[in-house]
Amino acid sequence: MVRGKTEMKRIENAASRQVTFSKRRNGLLKKAFELSVLCDVEIGLIVFSPRGKLYEFSSSSLQSTIERYRERTKEDTSSTTREQDAKRKYEAESLSKKLEDLEASKQKFLGEKLDSCLSDELYEIERKIEKSLRSIRARKYHLIEEQIAEQKEKVSSLEKGNELLHEKVNQLRRLPSTVAEEVPSPGTHGQQTEADTQLRIGRPGMETHDMWKGY
Repeated sequence: MVRGKTEMKRIENAASRQVTFSKRRNGLLKKAFELSVLCDVEIGLIVFSPRGKLYEFSSSSLQSTIERYRERTKEDTSSTTREQDAKRKYEAESLSKKLEDLEASKQKFLGEKLDSCLSDELYEIERKIEKSLRSIRARKYHLIEEQIAEQKEKVSSLEKGNELLHEKVNQLRRLPSTVAEEVPSPGTHGQQTEADTQLRIGRPGMETHDMWKGY
């Protein structure tokens, strides 16, 4: 009968878990003993049961094995610390050297401390400066073109505004002549209106002096 593969998870049943622990513990101790004998190695094994009971195995002395382990881990820790310190020191020195080189390059670009430079180095500095100047000029021209385009847009907007103002002024100038044509002349309707509003006494059609003759 083929034995199934055991799933690696905690056994929920307490009795089954205790039986499995006993079997596997004995097998583990046996394997540790066999390995120490067959391969002549120092082995220290410590196991605590779920209830806190101690099970141990050592090929020599468990205490000496533990002390050996502590010394070795201390050495490894010290070695790791020394390596990290050396690495940080190297990085710090490298950064310091880069800063010194950058400072020296900056002074040379500013025209300072050029006495120690050879002709090739001076030529390289000159080439880099010319390249930087070309980049600066290109950026400057680009900004100027943007400003010119912006000013042209403003001028165009102002011209459109002026055209609208001129059009409104022309409309206002044409407005009085139109009003004069619509208003009647004083010699026609105005006189008739004034005559009609005079006060008269007597029958219609009689002149004023005829009315006074009757008195």
